[in-house]
Amino acid sequence: MAKRFHSETRVIYADTDAMGVAYHGNFIKWFEIGRTEYLRQIGYPYAKLEKDGIWLPVTEIACKYRRPAFYDDVLDIVCRVDDLGGASIVMGYEILRKESGELLAAGRTWHGITDHNLKPVRLKKIMPELYTAVVRTLDGE
Repeated sequence: MAKRFHSETRVIYADTDAMGVAYHGNFIKWFEIGRTEYLRQIGYPYAKLEKDGIWLPVTEIACKYRRPAFYDDVLDIVCRVDDLGGASIVMGYEILRKESGELLAAGRTWHGITDHNLKPVRLKKIMPELYTAVVRTLDGE
């Protein structure tokens, strides 16, 4: 089982509608927070990847909404790698209400691994140390 990486955020007033319920599009933003923090936690923040010429454009997103998030909830964003291909990666997410552990949403994002011209690149070949770090998280190490 893939290792799970945790980060947190709080639902701010601007994230909600007049009823205090978080707008559904924010869950995609929270997925990105999880993905960004995953990369940071394994030692490869997005800024470093981009400096090294690696981009991770999103090619597909899926989100299953279970329960609403409300203003001032603290969210536990759980991120993991679901699949690593030669020039692609699939990330999985769970958004939980931290206080109760309730699952609010689950989803996935599919990404190409490209250079700055959006040309696919093989991560194992061009950045083997990052490839190894990601593989380690697949095994739950």
